[in-house]
Amino acid sequence: MATPVNHSTFFIDAAALRSILTHKTLINHFETTLPTASSAVESPIRHSHQTSPSSSLLLMPSFSASSSLPYIGVKLVTYHPSNSSAKLPVIHANYTLFSSVTGQTLASIDGSEMTLYRTACVSGLAARYLSREDSRTLVMVGAGAMAPHLIRAHLSARPGLDKVIIWNRTVEKAMALVEMLEGGFEGVSFESSGCLDEAVRVGDIVSCATNSEVALVMGKELKRGAHLDLVGSFKHSMKECDDEAIRRGRVFIDNEAALVESGELLGAFERGVICRDDIVGNLVELIRGDKAGRKDSTEITIFKSVGSALVDLLCAQLVYESYKNAPTSST
Repeated sequence: MATPVNHSTFFIDAAALRSILTHKTLINHFETTLPTASSAVESPIRHSHQTSPSSSLLLMPSFSASSSLPYIGVKLVTYHPSNSSAKLPVIHANYTLFSSVTGQTLASIDGSEMTLYRTACVSGLAARYLSREDSRTLVMVGAGAMAPHLIRAHLSARPGLDKVIIWNRTVEKAMALVEMLEGGFEGVSFESSGCLDEAVRVGDIVSCATNSEVALVMGKELKRGAHLDLVGSFKHSMKECDDEAIRRGRVFIDNEAALVESGELLGAFERGVICRDDIVGNLVELIRGDKAGRKDSTEITIFKSVGSALVDLLCAQLVYESYKNAPTSST
């Protein structure tokens, strides 16, 4: 559990983070803070360094002098895709939070767990604006560490969801995730599917979190009124859906980095499927109402996220302040 490193610096591990954070509270926190924070927080371009032919180190800094967000934060991330064959997480991360007033270290937070929460809750928040209010069926494409968080975030954002279908290349992993989750949500049934196309056809929300470099979700299979959530790709070679899905949908992004990092969008731009001006807007514009979200019950909406240091800082703020103010924080 979390323990104080000194009188004012806390180490907040994964167990402590889970004890003070819920997907619902984080979604609500993002919704209320993102519009203001987006103009108050400086987020320099992330630094990425190849540490081997297949692995990399990423540094994601952000800082604000705002009285409501007086923090500096840096996330350090390692990406080792070969870890999956050794049954180890592909991504490891640590987040360090400082005071922007004094520069003092305030907290060291498990960045891997924090990233799972913040990524899933960004998708959940987008679904609140882009999916149909009467959405009933969620299709989860992928059964890795991100999948249960995306499921919980979407169930929090759309309480009317009553069925979750999980697909994974390795069927046993999908079945294991079903077993882990079933019975944990009142009124929600869970099942695995061996045929992704069949699952996509019935999905009101289709959420993808994979490392795929070939299209998984075929646009022709998306039902009218579906919402497609794309989380996995963060480089040109990766993609989770085909061009037809991009062509059929109104596309929104979490931030501008998606335009240069998302394999689905970069490929679509190069092939003339859509152009950059066809991207409808970003998450902050959705929340502010600057850009209209879902217009009717038949259109297909798409949300592509690649993550940002801004949402990392906002997530760290909530984690740190919640922990610091908890009755047990000084024990």
